Amino acid sequence: MENLLEVKNLRLYYHTSKGAVKALDDVSFSLKEGETLGLVGESGCGKTTTGVALLKMPSPPGRIEKGSQIIIDGTDIVPLSDKEIRKNIRWEKISMVFQGAMNCLTPVYTIGRQMLETLNEHRMMEEKQAVELIKEYLGHVGLPPEVMNRYPHELSGGMKQRVVIASALFLKPRLVILDEPTTALDVIVQAQIINLLKELKKTFNLSFIFITHDLALEAEVSDRICVMYAGKIAELGTNAQIYGKEPLHPYTQKLLQATPLLHKKVDTLAFIPGTPPDLINPPTGCRFNPRCHCTMEKCFTEEPPLIEVEPGHQVACWRCVK
Repeated sequence: MENLLEVKNLRLYYHTSKGAVKALDDVSFSLKEGETLGLVGESGCGKTTTGVALLKMPSPPGRIEKGSQIIIDGTDIVPLSDKEIRKNIRWEKISMVFQGAMNCLTPVYTIGRQMLETLNEHRMMEEKQAVELIKEYLGHVGLPPEVMNRYPHELSGGMKQRVVIASALFLKPRLVILDEPTTALDVIVQAQIINLLKELKKTFNLSFIFITHDLALEAEVSDRICVMYAGKIAELGTNAQIYGKEPLHPYTQKLLQATPLLHKKVDTLAFIPGTPPDLINPPTGCRFNPRCHCTMEKCFTEEPPLIEVEPGHQVACWRCVK
Protein backbone atom coordinates (compact mmCIF):
# COMPACT_ATOMS: atom_id res chain seq x y z
CA MET A 1 0.00 0.00 0.00
CA GLU A 2 1.09 3.54 -0.73
CA ASN A 3 1.70 6.11 1.98
CA LEU A 4 -1.22 8.50 2.28
CA LEU A 5 0.70 10.70 4.73
CA GLU A 6 4.42 11.25 5.28
CA VAL A 7 5.64 13.45 8.13
CA LYS A 8 9.34 14.34 8.03
CA ASN A 9 11.32 16.27 10.65
CA LEU A 10 8.19 18.00 11.96
CA ARG A 11 8.95 20.75 14.45
CA LEU A 12 6.29 22.91 16.07
CA TYR A 13 7.53 25.48 18.59
CA TYR A 14 5.58 27.94 20.71
CA HIS A 15 7.66 31.11 20.81
CA THR A 16 7.20 32.77 24.20
CA SER A 17 8.99 35.53 26.11
CA LYS A 18 10.83 32.84 28.11
CA GLY A 19 11.96 30.94 25.03
CA ALA A 20 10.70 28.42 22.48
CA VAL A 21 8.56 25.60 23.83
CA LYS A 22 9.58 22.61 21.69
CA ALA A 23 6.15 20.97 21.62
CA LEU A 24 7.15 18.81 18.63
CA ASP A 25 10.82 18.33 17.92
CA ASP A 26 11.90 16.35 14.85
CA VAL A 27 8.94 13.97 14.54
CA SER A 28 8.82 11.65 11.52
CA PHE A 29 6.32 8.90 10.64
CA SER A 30 4.11 7.70 7.79
CA LEU A 31 0.57 6.42 7.39
CA LYS A 32 -0.67 4.01 4.73
CA GLU A 33 -4.09 4.03 3.09
CA GLY A 34 -6.70 2.32 5.27
CA GLU A 35 -4.36 2.19 8.27
CA THR A 36 -4.98 3.37 11.83
CA LEU A 37 -2.01 4.85 13.69
CA GLY A 38 -2.41 5.27 17.43
CA LEU A 39 -0.69 8.09 19.34
CA VAL A 40 -0.21 7.41 23.05
CA GLY A 41 1.68 9.03 25.92
CA GLU A 42 1.22 11.27 28.92
CA SER A 43 -0.53 14.63 28.79
CA GLY A 44 1.74 17.22 27.21
CA CYS A 45 3.78 14.71 25.20
CA GLY A 46 2.68 16.11 21.82
CA LYS A 47 -0.26 13.94 20.72
CA THR A 48 -2.86 16.64 20.13
CA THR A 49 -0.17 19.03 18.95
CA THR A 50 0.68 16.51 16.21
CA GLY A 51 -2.93 16.49 15.05
CA VAL A 52 -3.13 20.29 15.08
CA ALA A 53 0.16 20.52 13.18
CA LEU A 54 -1.13 18.18 10.46
CA LEU A 55 -4.02 20.61 9.92
CA LYS A 56 -1.59 23.54 9.96
CA MET A 57 -3.60 25.33 12.62
CA PRO A 58 -1.44 25.73 15.76
CA SER A 59 -2.67 28.27 18.28
CA PRO A 60 -0.57 31.46 18.50
CA PRO A 61 2.31 31.77 19.25
CA GLY A 62 2.81 28.28 17.78
CA ARG A 63 4.65 27.94 14.48
CA ILE A 64 5.75 25.06 12.28
CA GLU A 65 9.50 25.49 11.82
CA LYS A 66 11.47 25.49 8.57
CA GLY A 67 12.60 22.07 7.39
CA SER A 68 9.34 20.39 8.43
CA GLN A 69 7.43 18.39 5.82
CA ILE A 70 3.80 17.20 5.91
CA ILE A 71 3.19 15.34 2.66
CA ILE A 72 -0.44 14.40 1.87
CA ASP A 73 -1.15 12.64 -1.42
CA GLY A 74 2.33 13.56 -2.59
CA THR A 75 1.97 17.29 -1.81
CA ASP A 76 3.92 19.03 0.94
CA ILE A 77 1.35 21.29 2.60
CA VAL A 78 3.77 23.20 4.86
CA PRO A 79 4.62 25.87 2.23
CA LEU A 80 0.96 26.37 1.25
CA SER A 81 -0.84 29.58 2.21
CA ASP A 82 -3.62 29.66 4.79
CA LYS A 83 -6.14 30.24 2.02
CA GLU A 84 -4.99 27.16 0.10
CA ILE A 85 -5.04 25.06 3.27
CA ARG A 86 -8.59 26.18 4.17
CA LYS A 87 -9.93 25.61 0.67
CA ASN A 88 -8.13 22.46 -0.48
CA ILE A 89 -6.73 20.58 2.52
CA ARG A 90 -8.70 20.99 5.77
CA TRP A 91 -11.82 18.82 5.72
CA GLU A 92 -11.16 18.05 2.04
CA LYS A 93 -8.21 15.70 2.50
CA ILE A 94 -7.71 15.67 6.26
CA SER A 95 -10.19 16.40 9.05
CA MET A 96 -10.22 16.16 12.83
CA VAL A 97 -12.67 15.12 15.53
CA PHE A 98 -11.59 17.35 18.40
CA GLN A 99 -11.60 16.34 22.03
CA GLY A 100 -14.80 17.45 23.79
CA ALA A 101 -17.68 17.51 21.32
CA MET A 102 -19.58 20.25 23.18
CA ASN A 103 -16.66 22.64 22.78
CA CYS A 104 -16.76 22.16 19.00
CA LEU A 105 -20.42 23.10 18.60
CA THR A 106 -21.71 26.67 18.81
CA PRO A 107 -24.55 26.62 21.39
CA VAL A 108 -26.67 29.33 19.69
CA TYR A 109 -26.77 27.68 16.23
CA THR A 110 -28.70 24.59 15.19
CA ILE A 111 -26.75 21.52 14.12
CA GLY A 112 -27.90 21.99 10.54
CA ARG A 113 -26.75 25.60 10.36
CA GLN A 114 -23.30 24.73 11.67
CA MET A 115 -22.87 21.90 9.19
CA LEU A 116 -24.15 24.08 6.33
CA GLU A 117 -21.51 26.72 7.08
CA THR A 118 -18.74 24.18 6.58
CA LEU A 119 -20.36 22.81 3.44
CA ASN A 120 -20.91 26.25 1.89
CA GLU A 121 -17.25 27.13 2.44
CA HIS A 122 -16.15 24.19 0.29
CA ARG A 123 -18.98 23.28 -2.08
CA MET A 124 -21.16 25.22 -4.51
CA MET A 125 -24.61 23.59 -4.28
CA GLU A 126 -28.24 24.50 -3.75
CA GLU A 127 -29.47 24.57 -0.16
CA LYS A 128 -31.91 21.71 -0.77
CA GLN A 129 -29.09 19.51 -2.07
CA ALA A 130 -26.85 20.50 0.85
CA VAL A 131 -29.58 19.66 3.37
CA GLU A 132 -30.04 16.22 1.82
CA LEU A 133 -26.29 15.60 2.02
CA ILE A 134 -26.21 16.57 5.70
CA LYS A 135 -29.17 14.29 6.44
CA GLU A 136 -27.38 11.47 4.61
CA TYR A 137 -24.27 11.80 6.77
CA LEU A 138 -26.28 12.14 9.97
CA GLY A 139 -27.82 8.83 8.92
CA HIS A 140 -24.35 7.31 8.46
CA VAL A 141 -23.62 8.00 12.15
CA GLY A 142 -26.99 6.70 13.32
CA LEU A 143 -28.84 10.00 13.86
CA PRO A 144 -32.33 10.87 12.55
CA PRO A 145 -32.77 13.78 10.09
CA GLU A 146 -34.57 15.97 12.66
CA VAL A 147 -31.31 16.37 14.58
CA MET A 148 -30.55 19.08 12.00
CA ASN A 149 -33.08 21.38 13.67
CA ARG A 150 -31.86 20.84 17.23
CA TYR A 151 -29.42 22.87 19.27
CA PRO A 152 -26.37 21.22 20.89
CA HIS A 153 -27.84 21.41 24.41
CA GLU A 154 -30.78 19.28 23.24
CA LEU A 155 -28.47 16.35 22.41
CA SER A 156 -26.80 13.78 24.64
CA GLY A 157 -23.02 13.49 24.81
CA GLY A 158 -23.01 10.52 22.47
CA MET A 159 -25.25 12.29 19.94
CA LYS A 160 -23.01 15.37 19.95
CA GLN A 161 -19.98 13.17 19.34
CA ARG A 162 -21.77 11.56 16.38
CA VAL A 163 -22.59 15.02 14.97
CA VAL A 164 -18.91 16.01 15.17
CA ILE A 165 -17.91 12.76 13.44
CA ALA A 166 -20.48 13.37 10.67
CA SER A 167 -19.15 16.92 10.22
CA ALA A 168 -15.62 15.54 9.85
CA LEU A 169 -16.72 13.09 7.15
CA PHE A 170 -19.18 14.80 4.83
CA LEU A 171 -16.53 16.36 2.58
CA LYS A 172 -15.08 12.86 2.12
CA PRO A 173 -11.52 13.32 3.44
CA ARG A 174 -9.25 10.31 3.28
CA LEU A 175 -7.59 10.92 6.65
CA VAL A 176 -9.40 11.63 9.92
CA ILE A 177 -7.63 12.56 13.16
CA LEU A 178 -9.56 11.38 16.23
CA ASP A 179 -8.52 13.19 19.41
CA GLU A 180 -9.82 11.12 22.32
CA PRO A 181 -13.25 10.67 20.71
CA THR A 182 -14.67 8.71 23.68
CA THR A 183 -13.59 11.06 26.49
CA ALA A 184 -16.35 11.92 29.02
CA LEU A 185 -18.71 9.27 27.61
CA ASP A 186 -19.99 6.31 29.61
CA VAL A 187 -18.66 2.87 28.72
CA ILE A 188 -21.75 1.81 26.75
CA VAL A 189 -21.65 4.92 24.56
CA GLN A 190 -17.86 4.57 24.22
CA ALA A 191 -18.33 1.07 22.78
CA GLN A 192 -21.01 2.37 20.40
CA ILE A 193 -18.74 5.16 19.13
CA ILE A 194 -15.80 2.78 18.62
CA ASN A 195 -17.97 0.31 16.70
CA LEU A 196 -19.34 3.20 14.63
CA LEU A 197 -15.81 4.37 13.76
CA LYS A 198 -14.85 0.85 12.67
CA GLU A 199 -17.89 0.68 10.38
CA LEU A 200 -17.24 4.13 8.91
CA LYS A 201 -13.61 3.23 8.25
CA LYS A 202 -14.69 0.26 6.13
CA THR A 203 -17.55 2.11 4.42
CA PHE A 204 -15.48 5.12 3.34
CA ASN A 205 -12.02 3.46 3.18
CA LEU A 206 -10.63 5.92 5.74
CA SER A 207 -7.27 6.22 7.41
CA PHE A 208 -7.24 7.21 11.08
CA ILE A 209 -4.82 8.81 13.49
CA PHE A 210 -6.26 7.81 16.87
CA ILE A 211 -5.17 9.81 19.92
CA THR A 212 -5.96 8.44 23.38
CA HIS A 213 -4.65 7.79 26.89
CA ASP A 214 -6.43 4.44 26.95
CA LEU A 215 -3.82 1.84 26.02
CA ALA A 216 -6.34 -1.01 25.97
CA LEU A 217 -8.57 0.91 23.56
CA GLU A 218 -5.59 1.77 21.37
CA ALA A 219 -4.67 -1.90 21.17
CA GLU A 220 -8.17 -2.67 19.88
CA VAL A 221 -8.46 -0.04 17.17
CA SER A 222 -4.91 0.67 15.91
CA ASP A 223 -2.71 -1.18 13.45
CA ARG A 224 0.45 0.59 14.61
CA ILE A 225 1.30 2.39 17.86
CA CYS A 226 3.39 5.56 18.18
CA VAL A 227 4.53 6.21 21.75
CA MET A 228 5.40 9.88 22.29
CA TYR A 229 7.32 11.54 25.09
CA ALA A 230 8.26 15.22 25.52
CA GLY A 231 7.58 16.16 21.91
CA LYS A 232 9.45 13.23 20.37
CA ILE A 233 8.74 9.65 19.29
CA ALA A 234 10.03 7.14 21.84
CA GLU A 235 8.86 3.98 20.08
CA LEU A 236 6.89 3.13 16.95
CA GLY A 237 5.77 -0.32 15.93
CA THR A 238 2.91 -2.61 14.99
CA ASN A 239 0.28 -3.59 17.48
CA ALA A 240 1.95 -6.99 17.90
CA GLN A 241 5.42 -5.47 18.37
CA ILE A 242 4.25 -3.11 21.13
CA TYR A 243 1.64 -5.22 22.89
CA GLY A 244 2.41 -8.76 21.83
CA LYS A 245 5.86 -8.91 23.41
CA GLU A 246 8.03 -6.84 25.70
CA PRO A 247 8.42 -3.33 24.22
CA LEU A 248 11.95 -1.95 23.97
CA HIS A 249 11.78 1.61 25.26
CA PRO A 250 11.75 1.97 29.09
CA TYR A 251 8.95 4.54 28.83
CA THR A 252 6.72 2.17 26.84
CA GLN A 253 7.47 -0.60 29.33
CA LYS A 254 6.39 1.54 32.27
CA LEU A 255 3.23 2.73 30.52
CA LEU A 256 2.12 -0.85 29.90
CA GLN A 257 3.11 -1.98 33.40
CA ALA A 258 0.91 0.80 34.80
CA THR A 259 -2.14 -0.54 32.95
CA PRO A 260 -4.44 -2.97 34.84
CA LEU A 261 -4.97 -6.29 33.08
CA LEU A 262 -8.32 -8.07 33.14
CA HIS A 263 -7.03 -11.65 32.85
CA LYS A 264 -3.77 -11.36 34.76
CA LYS A 265 -3.31 -10.73 38.46
CA VAL A 266 -0.81 -7.98 39.21
CA ASP A 267 0.08 -7.29 42.84
CA THR A 268 1.42 -3.79 42.25
CA LEU A 269 1.00 -1.54 39.24
CA ALA A 270 4.13 0.25 38.07
CA PHE A 271 4.42 4.03 38.01
CA ILE A 272 6.80 6.53 36.48
CA PRO A 273 8.44 8.82 39.06
CA GLY A 274 8.68 12.56 38.45
CA THR A 275 6.97 14.64 35.78
CA PRO A 276 7.53 15.34 32.07
CA PRO A 277 10.34 17.84 31.43
CA ASP A 278 10.23 21.55 30.71
CA LEU A 279 10.17 21.76 26.91
CA ILE A 280 11.83 25.19 26.90
CA ASN A 281 14.94 23.63 28.45
CA PRO A 282 14.62 19.86 27.98
CA PRO A 283 17.23 17.54 29.52
CA THR A 284 20.50 17.02 27.68
CA GLY A 285 20.68 13.66 25.97
CA CYS A 286 17.59 11.47 26.19
CA ARG A 287 14.61 13.49 27.39
CA PHE A 288 13.42 10.56 29.49
CA ASN A 289 16.68 10.19 31.42
CA PRO A 290 15.52 11.95 34.67
CA ARG A 291 12.73 9.38 35.05
CA CYS A 292 14.32 6.28 33.50
CA HIS A 293 15.12 3.20 35.58
CA CYS A 294 17.90 1.87 33.33
CA THR A 295 20.08 4.78 32.23
CA MET A 296 23.72 4.65 31.26
CA GLU A 297 26.30 7.43 30.89
CA LYS A 298 25.55 8.10 27.23
CA CYS A 299 21.87 8.78 28.02
CA PHE A 300 22.86 12.05 29.72
CA THR A 301 25.16 13.39 27.01
CA GLU A 302 23.77 12.41 23.58
CA GLU A 303 20.23 12.29 22.21
CA PRO A 304 19.39 8.78 20.96
CA PRO A 305 18.35 8.51 17.29
CA LEU A 306 15.11 6.80 16.28
CA ILE A 307 16.44 3.59 14.73
CA GLU A 308 14.76 0.57 13.17
CA VAL A 309 15.50 -2.53 15.25
CA GLU A 310 13.35 -4.84 13.11
CA PRO A 311 11.07 -4.28 10.10
CA GLY A 312 8.46 -1.71 11.08
CA HIS A 313 9.74 -1.33 14.65
CA GLN A 314 11.60 1.85 15.63
CA VAL A 315 12.89 2.92 19.02
CA ALA A 316 14.88 5.86 20.38
CA CYS A 317 16.99 4.30 23.15
CA TRP A 318 20.75 3.87 23.46
CA ARG A 319 20.26 0.36 24.86
CA CYS A 320 19.00 -0.71 21.43
CA VAL A 321 21.92 0.77 19.45
CA LYS A 322 24.47 -1.92 18.64
